Amino acid sequence: MPSVQTQAVTRKLLAFPFGNAVKSFLDYLSVEVGLSNNTILAYGRDLKSFLVYCQSRKINNIRQINPPIIHEFTIKMSREQKIESSIKRCLVAIKMFLRFAASSELIENDFTAILESPKVWQKLPCICSEQQVVNLLDTPNEKEPYYLRDKALLELLYATGARASEVAGMKQSNLNLDIGYLRCIGKGNKERIIPVGKVAITAIREYLSELRPKLANVHSEDFLLLSRTGRPLSRIEIWRLVKKYAIRAGMPRNLTVHTLRHCFATHLLSGGADLRSVQEMLGHVDISTTQIYTHVDQSRLRKIHKEFHPRP
Repeated sequence: MPSVQTQAVTRKLLAFPFGNAVKSFLDYLSVEVGLSNNTILAYGRDLKSFLVYCQSRKINNIRQINPPIIHEFTIKMSREQKIESSIKRCLVAIKMFLRFAASSELIENDFTAILESPKVWQKLPCICSEQQVVNLLDTPNEKEPYYLRDKALLELLYATGARASEVAGMKQSNLNLDIGYLRCIGKGNKERIIPVGKVAITAIREYLSELRPKLANVHSEDFLLLSRTGRPLSRIEIWRLVKKYAIRAGMPRNLTVHTLRHCFATHLLSGGADLRSVQEMLGHVDISTTQIYTHVDQSRLRKIHKEFHPRP
């Protein structure tokens, strides 16, 4: 079901000449393709900016869109100093929309194949050492009122490599602490199973038995992690908590929830895990997305080179 934010963005699209077509496209992504609310929200904002540009160029009909118009729009974004990844995502949204329009016979020709996307430099993710992560996980203070929840949150993030949105939507029924695994609903409502270690299980059990019953109310439903008001922790609140403890632990200021996901993958690979297993646990569709972590662990690369190169 579309979020309140997504519904607000799609309503605003109706003010533009062919905003109805864009709204139908976003509904299609939600209902039939099953993309996450966050992805649909991002595509909606990208397409809205494209509609604003089309309106400024007196383009009032979807059939007036052509490759030069889209090329001019990308130049405009570049002049506005939009980063390459944002420009690429916007072009992906436009291409998908035009393919949808062609399949719906709103336009005659699908020319998206000739549209070029900017080349994006692949950046290595920010990674912390195992000791740094341990320091972060030990940062919550036992004297604080939400210590058990925050401890469970941090342990869960590092133990599973789950995204903030996935943890925010996690329910008690997704967990099997006796066997030691959780069922995670990821992007596109795709389900995956992730093992959970003993340390994380202990932290979650303590939170469930001692703190969650005190926080729970009619708004809690079956959600695992609750705020002080009894409502499920939001993705933004999870990011804020991780940032809070990262600063307290003296970690890099650019550390985020996603950094723990990066650490989860890199530390598994450095410990000898195979790439396919890590791909499965992260929920990556393409293994090339997972392969970036093989470039991060310098010590592992040196070990492989020393072991297999004929002249070490």
